[in-house]
Amino acid sequence: MGRTASGRDVLDKAKDMLAKARTVDELRQAQAVILPLEFGLSMEQVAAVTGVSRGWACQLRNRFIRAGGEMPAVLRSRGGRRRQNMSKEEEEAFLAPFLEKAIQSGTLMAGEIKQALDHRLGRQVSMSSVYNLLHRHHWRQRMPDKKYMRSEAKTRAEREENVPDPLP
Repeated sequence: MGRTASGRDVLDKAKDMLAKARTVDELRQAQAVILPLEFGLSMEQVAAVTGVSRGWACQLRNRFIRAGGEMPAVLRSRGGRRRQNMSKEEEEAFLAPFLEKAIQSGTLMAGEIKQALDHRLGRQVSMSSVYNLLHRHHWRQRMPDKKYMRSEAKTRAEREENVPDPLP
């Protein structure tokens, strides 16, 4: 026989959250609290109903109870930039001089940005970090088409004029 389920003090908040759930995580968390208290289900049964493992069902339940019936920040703010080197604003300030230089010269050198980024962070970073940084700020690699029609016609005509005749 398992232990008696705790969390009766947050049961009303869990029911409210169940009615207003906007995400699957919110729904599962509310179910992990309600099902053992209202229907006497074991954690294995709760896990089967919610579609998560037994351990994850326990975590969802315990986090909700510890947070006093509020959606814990751990589940609210999932995703992105947990290991960031700089904030978005710092990245914008870091890239500003390179943007000005790129506007004037028409080219952007990722190698220069990498050297500056290495110096700024005080350690070596990979080139993929530089490209990811540029991608986050909507910079794309744009190269001119090598077979642009008008220039190709000009160079073809020049080549034909400058080619010596193979037969004397």
